[in-house]
Amino acid sequence: MFIKRKKQFKVLIVFITLSALAAFYVTRSLKSELPVLGPKDFNPDLVDAHLQNKEVPHVVDDFNLVNQKGEIVTQMDYQDKIYVADFFFTRCPSICPIMANNMGKLQETFIDYEDVMLLSVSVTPEMDNVPVLKEYAERQGAIYTKWNITTGDKRHIYNLARKSYFAAVDEGDGGLQDFIHTPNFVLVDKRKQIRGVYNGTDDDDILQLIDDIKKLSE
Repeated sequence: MFIKRKKQFKVLIVFITLSALAAFYVTRSLKSELPVLGPKDFNPDLVDAHLQNKEVPHVVDDFNLVNQKGEIVTQMDYQDKIYVADFFFTRCPSICPIMANNMGKLQETFIDYEDVMLLSVSVTPEMDNVPVLKEYAERQGAIYTKWNITTGDKRHIYNLARKSYFAAVDEGDGGLQDFIHTPNFVLVDKRKQIRGVYNGTDDDDILQLIDDIKKLSE
């Protein structure tokens, strides 16, 4: 009887151990799943009126921009890449320096990750021409093969901010003349889907972003 109970106890211990391991891996798997975000997941103020509350799957549009080296940058440069996008302007005295510093931290963290890149887009292309961006990039220590700091056509940039990345608000008159960027860092996966939005000025959000990028890169 004692031997039989001992064997039953061992079986119970093995069962509990295996159950615990299974629960651990299921939980880890669930935690690693990042949501796929669309227009309905954002504050309507950040979304173009034609896209608000849309249920259709969302992917970011193709883009055609010019980087700090004067080179054309398109979606093809980010094909099969995970990347973080933000909108800024070089003369911004408040949140942009903090955002740039944190983009620099991301660059340093993922410098050896070939599938991770960064994309910064100026919302004032009339002021932020290539020479200005080049000087700005040098100050930030931006490596252009990892972090493109870009300019381009004003309407194209506006449409990207409002219809693709949901990272800017109109300023009263329809926004094309002046629109206000957010401090948001937008995480895009290899399928051009938005997987997360983070406050680019918040240290805790940056840590979470780093963790989420690593999850997508696994």
